[in-house]
Amino acid sequence: MPYYVRAGDVPPKKHTVHHLAGGGLAYEEVIGEEGFAGAASLLYHRGVPSAIVDSRPWDLGDLKTQPNNPLRPLHLRLGDLFPGETYRSTDAVRGRRLVLGNGDVRIAYVVAGTASPLYSNATGDECVYVQAGQARLESVFGTLDVRPGDYVIVPRACIHRWLPTGDEPLRLYCIEAAGHITHPRRHLSRDGQFLAGSPITERDLRVTSGPLLAADDGPVDVYVKQRTAHGALGSLVTHAHHPFDVEGWDGYLYPYAFSVHDYEPVTGRLHQPPPAHQVLEGPNFVMCNFVPRQLDYHPDAIPLPFYHSNVDSDEVIFYSAGDYSARRGTGIGVESLTLHPAGHSHGPQAAPYGASNGLRETDELAVMVDTFRPLELGEGAMASDDGRYAWSWSGVGPAGPIS
Repeated sequence: MPYYVRAGDVPPKKHTVHHLAGGGLAYEEVIGEEGFAGAASLLYHRGVPSAIVDSRPWDLGDLKTQPNNPLRPLHLRLGDLFPGETYRSTDAVRGRRLVLGNGDVRIAYVVAGTASPLYSNATGDECVYVQAGQARLESVFGTLDVRPGDYVIVPRACIHRWLPTGDEPLRLYCIEAAGHITHPRRHLSRDGQFLAGSPITERDLRVTSGPLLAADDGPVDVYVKQRTAHGALGSLVTHAHHPFDVEGWDGYLYPYAFSVHDYEPVTGRLHQPPPAHQVLEGPNFVMCNFVPRQLDYHPDAIPLPFYHSNVDSDEVIFYSAGDYSARRGTGIGVESLTLHPAGHSHGPQAAPYGASNGLRETDELAVMVDTFRPLELGEGAMASDDGRYAWSWSGVGPAGPIS
């Protein structure tokens, strides 16, 4: 994070005696990155944060992946993964369906209608994009209210839970990294401040309000996910005290949110390539977003993307809202996801490509993840594949013409 935040009651100096207002001594906890050499925050607990009384396995469900073989682009209808009102008994942590993954990042989707348990990702940061619905994120740092279009960054090892609010189901597109998620280095100064040309600024960021003090009613379970060389493992760790017992904290590491609607897009006379739309990055992947904007203003411009081969990356686009004109005629709509793997040339459909000259604006809203190692398919991808997208440019598949 690019700036310092202080909340609640903290002592004048780090690592010193701190007496709680109600009596007793606070227990200081450091949550830090890169072995004490990166961003960190100090939290002051009522109880010992490392006091646990039990640990047992948590069955994460089917997290196996398989190669995208034979190689083909895919259109996944993620909304089909949660039919009807199944969301009413689904929470934002245990209900996630794995769609795509590799050793660097895993992409999941969930439609939730009930509160999640306490949860911590022990392996990496999470970026959760709120496609629809509203929620309150509660954590050891406090509370954060989120709404459609929000990117929510939850740092590694942060204990938190998701509480849907409002009447609409909570639809979350979840990017789980195997490391830390940051803003692009080229958008930041040497000291971590957003530069003048950055598409977002500190004023767009919303941080937790807190601290959040829960009643300590005995042992509390926390669901913990960790990554291994063979996939992921889950543990159900029982804490002696409720983790939400922080009287105060300060530092540079905490959950925060910002809205895709506050992102200021880059436009030009001719088509801007995806790096112009980058918003975040993680280990061996980047994230971009395509937002409503004015299109290219050269009189002969073709504003739709040119055909391209991602020789170094797989390209994943999640369609959040609006009308993505480059894909007209393919059945792609809201809650669709496309995978264009490395080695496959792709671009717009032929009809919209030729008709796009003269378009002046677009209302598309989409989130893109580009990975630099091949993605494999999770069970959510198998269950939502439309089975025909690969042939949409030619109109002819293995069984003949497609309608």
